[in-house]
Amino acid sequence: MNTEQNADVEAIKQVVARVEHAQRHELVDEFVALFRSDAIWTTAHGKRLTGRDEIAAFTRQVLPGAMRDLRATYEVVHVLFIRPDVAAVKVRQRYSTAAGEPVGDQSEGSPLYVMSREDGEWLLTACQNTPVVGS
Repeated sequence: MNTEQNADVEAIKQVVARVEHAQRHELVDEFVALFRSDAIWTTAHGKRLTGRDEIAAFTRQVLPGAMRDLRATYEVVHVLFIRPDVAAVKVRQRYSTAAGEPVGDQSEGSPLYVMSREDGEWLLTACQNTPVVGS
């Protein structure tokens, strides 16, 4: 990996960290701002959302109160550059209680974020949030 790709990986990790921060603190506007205006997102429950407005409307319904008793961590586990300005980003998403205990059978997710660099900023473009079922 060259120096430019290393810098891009770090920038991508920062976006994922912002996803974690926005989710943990239930910051809807911060979360929605991470998406491209025409982004697509399929939730862990299979709901397909198209465009930032639809993503925002859904997030405003489900996020407030959702993290009251939960902690979520997001770890970038792989970045594949499709082009210099497009990357597929595999994330390990773990949920636990505020005390750090795993949350039932749905304690881990495996999102795939396709991100694109727009005017120098990495944005979520096409995302699929998939729960891990069994091992």
